Amino acid sequence: MTTLNHTDVSHTVFHLLGIPDLEDQHGWISIPFFIFYIIALLGNSLIIFTILTKHSLHEPMYLFLCMLAGTDIVLSTCTVPQALAIFWFRVGKISPNCCVTQLFFIHSTFISESGILLMMTFDGYIAVCYPPRYTTILTHALIGKIGVTVFLRSYGTVFPIIFLLKRLTFCQNNVMPHTFCEHIGLAKYACNDIQVNMNIWYGFSILMLTVVLDVVLIFVSYMLILRAVFHVPSQDARDKALNTCGSHICIIILFYGPAIFTTLTQRFGHHIPLHIHNLLANVYILVPPMLNPIIYGIKTKQILEKFLFTFDVLLARLYMYKVLRKYTLYILKSFVFFNYIENN
Repeated sequence: MTTLNHTDVSHTVFHLLGIPDLEDQHGWISIPFFIFYIIALLGNSLIIFTILTKHSLHEPMYLFLCMLAGTDIVLSTCTVPQALAIFWFRVGKISPNCCVTQLFFIHSTFISESGILLMMTFDGYIAVCYPPRYTTILTHALIGKIGVTVFLRSYGTVFPIIFLLKRLTFCQNNVMPHTFCEHIGLAKYACNDIQVNMNIWYGFSILMLTVVLDVVLIFVSYMLILRAVFHVPSQDARDKALNTCGSHICIIILFYGPAIFTTLTQRFGHHIPLHIHNLLANVYILVPPMLNPIIYGIKTKQILEKFLFTFDVLLARLYMYKVLRKYTLYILKSFVFFNYIENN
């Protein structure tokens, strides 16, 4: 592809390559992408539907879970369809405006999910350490304020990148070795001075200040939760709590680990192969949205019961539909038969 090197001309289109050095494996790579995306889409949609339609689940833990499911759907939908288009049809063209829009929603949704994970950890801390005051502390009004604050923080943090990128002229290579657009990756193709993009506003410092702060607070909360759990006299209760905490910590590591690694490699790790960087960058977009409905949803007794009840209702309705369809067809055939006899 032709690349331009004139500082007064900006590219009108970028080309996403997918996973570099693994182009001949794109067909196989697309299989887990597609499966994980379908599971994430159906699982999180079912969680949202179950929580919103069941009044008994309008509790703090489930409302936070509903927010998490919504952000998971947005995060995976912003990236996976684009990646599948590249893998299957080699459609990697994207305009600068669409690229900026995509990276805005990716980064803002990521920071929103980070804030929601922090609030869910805080919810667990209140439930374990202050169970009598749980409902009085986490009221619906407070949960609403927390949700608004989380989303305002994410959008307010990421919103400046629109203006920072709009002022740039993209006259260098317009071929991006990735499956989606990201801020630092896009800014590197500019002919302007990108130190503001990379250091002051967002590229490194803002993301580290928001996400690393959330990680530290989550770590402290889990230390307090584990300390309280080890003081529980019942061995079964301790085992159950440790099992739940272990599952949650695994999800948190899979979410934060690849994301922080990707940010650091964009800034410092130029010796890391591009395909390793890109595969890890897709982990926090693919795996947590797929696992969250299982870890937070199906392993939660109340939601599992609602899942099973809803599934039983759907099966019953499907059975009734088949029975009604069978007898309706029988009646119609009988009517046609007797009508034929009368006419002959």
